Amino acid sequence: MKNLKTRSLFALTLILALSFSCGSDGDDGPETDNFDRSAMLANWADNIIIPAYQAYSGQLANLKTSTTNFITTPDQTSLEDLRAQWLSAYRAWQSVSMFEIGKAETLTLRNFTNIFPADASEIDGSINSGSYNLTLPSTNDEQGFPALDYLINGLGASDADIIAKYTDTLNGQAHRTYLSDLVDRLQNLTSQVLDDWTSGYRDDFVNNNGSSATSSVNKLINDYLFYYEKSFRAGKVGIPAGVFSGNPLNTTVEAFYKEDISKMLLVDALNAFQDFFNGKQFNGTSTGESLKSYLDFLNTIKEGENLSGLINTQLNAARASAEGLNESFVQQIADDNTRFLATYDELQKNVVLLKVDMLQALSVKVDFVDADGD
Repeated sequence: MKNLKTRSLFALTLILALSFSCGSDGDDGPETDNFDRSAMLANWADNIIIPAYQAYSGQLANLKTSTTNFITTPDQTSLEDLRAQWLSAYRAWQSVSMFEIGKAETLTLRNFTNIFPADASEIDGSINSGSYNLTLPSTNDEQGFPALDYLINGLGASDADIIAKYTDTLNGQAHRTYLSDLVDRLQNLTSQVLDDWTSGYRDDFVNNNGSSATSSVNKLINDYLFYYEKSFRAGKVGIPAGVFSGNPLNTTVEAFYKEDISKMLLVDALNAFQDFFNGKQFNGTSTGESLKSYLDFLNTIKEGENLSGLINTQLNAARASAEGLNESFVQQIADDNTRFLATYDELQKNVVLLKVDMLQALSVKVDFVDADGD
């Protein structure tokens, strides 16, 4: 707890000190500017967000096929294929998780897709009772990728034990039904979001190019930073590392039952986050107008260096730290939590650059409450 208080005090002091150093070395930044926000919004929508959702939707379709095959013939081959497709879809999710805007915000897509850890006892209870309503917020931790992780990786001590759950004469059908319902739920939610983007919301998003609190740029930047702080930095690293509790909690890592993909998912998410900052096309190499180009257009300098360069340098430092971790965060925390905490610290350094310096340069106000003491 002492370490946590020290970290929080240091971060608070740093934020207060830097809150006067944004814009061009102390300039608060203009309220309005001539940057082409519409071009940036179009690049975000057409080259990043919609293609990422399309790819994710395609992976969910593959997951549905594998799920159907496993339900029809629950054996080792179909289980391994199901696991492979689950992982592919889970990795694709990392590229869209940050875009909680529009229909995704209305549906609270992230909460229904990737709240971890899954509540195994509640899942078992829902399966055994056969009575559940996956549209209720109270069932967030009974569905999505973490729940699938439990159902295909953690339901038994061995693969044979897991398969037996689905072939059991008493409740095998209940397990198969619940598994299928979870995948259907992922597909249904994602279809609603993608359909919204491609049937009108895209134009609304691009045309809402002002600088008010409700403009697309301001809203998405806030959503983007909220994701970075809460779901990414805190969820994937801080909470398991014990930053907020004072004690390591390795049972709260992402993909707890598969275990050896936690680092992969973290790096995937970090890559997607940085690519968006730089305006890089999804699964491409070209870049368009972006947060980076916006900051460069404003000539945003911090301590003699381009702010965009400092942000990219710090994201690279966080990646280097993450890539040095064990593939299993459960094992990493057990063996050497200090290194895990060091990765958190590298991620935390960018909170000041992004949330204080970048937002002030772009004249964007924070619209969410920060309650984790950072």
